[in-house]
Amino acid sequence: MSAEPKPLEELGAADFQALVGQRFTVVLNEGDFGLELVNVRLLPEHSRRSSQPFVLLFRGPQQPVLPQRTYTLAHGELGQLVIFLVPVQGGPAGIEYEAVFN
Repeated sequence: MSAEPKPLEELGAADFQALVGQRFTVVLNEGDFGLELVNVRLLPEHSRRSSQPFVLLFRGPQQPVLPQRTYTLAHGELGQLVIFLVPVQGGPAGIEYEAVFN
């Protein structure tokens, strides 16, 4: 039997680093939407948080472009996570979205 997923506030950069290259599913009323986790980047530490701040970078298809807002993402290991995503750039490989944890 698998362990219960950790709450989002208990997850750190290392938890996501092991999942780079894996698919996360954005749960939408119109149907599910796949994003690939392509990078985990550490941010400078600051005194307001005890853990290391970090950024997740996801890539999805060129269309549709998801607007900036909070989404429910599902992953086989982590379960469902509620994450604020911001579209940051597009290119031939697709649209990239950032989630900042600070």
